[in-house]
Amino acid sequence: MAAPAGPRPGWSRRAQYSLFFGFLAAVASLIVGLILLGLSIVSPSSYRIVRGAALDLMSPVTVALSDLSATAGGMVSGAGNYWDAADQNAGLKAQNAQMRREILKANAVLQENRQLKATLRLREERREAVAAGRIVGSSFQSPRRFAILSVGTGDGVRIGMPVRAADGLVGRVIDAGVGTSRVLLVSDRANVVPARIMRGGVPVISTGRGDGTVDIRPLEVGRNPFMHGDIIVTSGTGGLYPPLVPVARVIRLDDDGAIGIPLADPSEASFALVEPPFEPAAGAEAPLPEER
Repeated sequence: MAAPAGPRPGWSRRAQYSLFFGFLAAVASLIVGLILLGLSIVSPSSYRIVRGAALDLMSPVTVALSDLSATAGGMVSGAGNYWDAADQNAGLKAQNAQMRREILKANAVLQENRQLKATLRLREERREAVAAGRIVGSSFQSPRRFAILSVGTGDGVRIGMPVRAADGLVGRVIDAGVGTSRVLLVSDRANVVPARIMRGGVPVISTGRGDGTVDIRPLEVGRNPFMHGDIIVTSGTGGLYPPLVPVARVIRLDDDGAIGIPLADPSEASFALVEPPFEPAAGAEAPLPEER
């Protein structure tokens, strides 16, 4: 025979008390409900007072439960907002990186367009220009300073022709293929440019130093006519380079001369213009540098 599931109420004093007090609570609740019902029918004004007092008594419990519910809801929504903010932050970082890339591309295109417009304006000003091409490469690590231009004999380019950019003189052509040509830069040691100081017109000679700068010496010995920041331009002497083309800017003085930096930097100039020699006979007589 199976054992009983639990002690019967008659055998447990605690169970008896629980049943008794539960019965009393139910009877009391019924009596209170009847009294309130009767009060609401007989005297509605008194019932409103009792109901207000009950609300006041329950108010702390209601407020506590409301605060607890708001706190729990805030924790849940706060966690959701945190994850949403993290996702949005990652998305904004990706958008920011994409915008930076687009800005760099736009700046590169803008700079190239400015250089192209300057080169086209230069070509319009000098109707005898032979060809305009893109500088596709230049040497910076070796003592020899060359640039490769995307125009050649098929475009009318010939050895000895001067090359200039919007900012100034680049050099002269020393080799020419059908579609490309090699330019000896003004900063090469073998390139000598007759020039003058734009301020005052003192004649000078500009010679490349092989390190991206040029050595500038006056023709008159005994005094140093240079000042920091002087602009050196071609003089037209020799007939190869046309006069008044910017060559370099003085950045340092020495005992009897100055050191300058070319104004036309092949690493920054995208386009260059090939022109015929200032005097036609000068191009054929321009000496070619020996390879070292």
